[in-house]
Amino acid sequence: MKKMSNFRWVICSLLFFATAVNYMDRQVLSLTFEDFIKPEFGWSDNDYGTITAVFSIIYALCNLFAGKFIDRLGTRKGYLWAIFIWSLGACLHAACGVGTSALKAAGFVGMMGITVSVWLFLACRAVLALGEAGNFPAAIKVTAEYFPKKDRAFATSIFNAGSSVGALAAPLTIPVIAKHFSWEMAFLIIGALGFVWMGFWIFLYKKPEESSRVNEEELKYIRQDEESVEAAASKASGAGDGPRISYLKAFSLKQTWALIAGRFLTDGVWWFFLFWTPSYFSNQFGYTSDSKMGMALIFTLYAIVTFVSIYLCKIPTYMVDKRGMNPYEGRMVAMFIFACFPLLALGAQRLGACSAWWPAILIGLACAGHQAWSANVYSVVGDMFPKSTIGTLTGIAQFAAGCGSFLINKSAGWLFDYAEALGDKFTFLGYSGKPAGYNILFCYCAVAYIVGWCVMKTLVPHYKKVEL
Repeated sequence: MKKMSNFRWVICSLLFFATAVNYMDRQVLSLTFEDFIKPEFGWSDNDYGTITAVFSIIYALCNLFAGKFIDRLGTRKGYLWAIFIWSLGACLHAACGVGTSALKAAGFVGMMGITVSVWLFLACRAVLALGEAGNFPAAIKVTAEYFPKKDRAFATSIFNAGSSVGALAAPLTIPVIAKHFSWEMAFLIIGALGFVWMGFWIFLYKKPEESSRVNEEELKYIRQDEESVEAAASKASGAGDGPRISYLKAFSLKQTWALIAGRFLTDGVWWFFLFWTPSYFSNQFGYTSDSKMGMALIFTLYAIVTFVSIYLCKIPTYMVDKRGMNPYEGRMVAMFIFACFPLLALGAQRLGACSAWWPAILIGLACAGHQAWSANVYSVVGDMFPKSTIGTLTGIAQFAAGCGSFLINKSAGWLFDYAEALGDKFTFLGYSGKPAGYNILFCYCAVAYIVGWCVMKTLVPHYKKVEL
């Protein structure tokens, strides 16, 4: 018998690197805000919260249409356009300093209480959000094309770990570039990585039925959930991938609302930690992003996220293969386990009094739970919906996630400024001032997943495939 090829893992590695670049581009601002950009432009936490929140809501709105864009254009062309736009947006940030000086010289002083520099960064973040919105709808669709249902959560966890690895590489590179060159150069160098990735994607990616690197045995393995490889090939040669879904139909389904709840309630947690953790270590412990200790804390946090989340995502496969559960039942049992990990964030502020390492470890474990949760929420789409609708449904779920992130990041910026201004007059669970603000956010982050799981299980108690 001819040995099965394993080209699907090459494709998975491309998704991994695209996601890593995606998150590095996203994190340049958070790692340069407190120690480089904030002093130069005189920003407050509320200014930064506005920038991160607006990025989130634009990202959310673009996601609502990015899925449709990917479904219509296809994963090959759609992914290329997405990464080109977000890489361009990342590089444009480098011009904000010069642009601010030019606009001020021309007499523009900002409007609506927002300064010139904030407006320019908002414009660049909008371009970045437009492109980045295409990453996950495209990646989830590619995963459904190249992996059978039982392997999708693990494959998704692999490429989704790119977000952790990107966040892991970011503190070791971005502050160093900003310190020895400039914060502008950090945006340019990291943004250019996306253009390199495009070359590999053009050379390597085709649908499995069309790829010369996928042999018959691997194609059979990929299509094991379908009636036959011949049927799959027939679909591939026909017009499109199957029936599409309208937004009206999608929003009439409980399965869609389960996805929305699972993302809206929880995704802001990841984005909060992504955008605010470097500032947290700088404010609460005095470890700047370019200090050895600051880099070590962020690196350790995301190292925990990367490795723990990958092992956690093996649990659904175990539930299906060893316990005989259907993919949905096994995934929901696993997701309850993942939902318990963020509860550790309740101890971050308390144990931080002993050492900054404790918050780094506990937040890392909480975020590992999030990454495993996120990978399986994505895979629920592939389990319950036809492939032709995956981009659209993922886009809707990403829209819900962006809305949740908008609320938590804008609230965080306002809360931190408010708590710091009140000082000892603002208290929560034994903390006062800005530490009390952090503790409030940590408490929300801890319980969000349990609430999300309960809502999802209530809406879809048992597996039910959507028929169009």
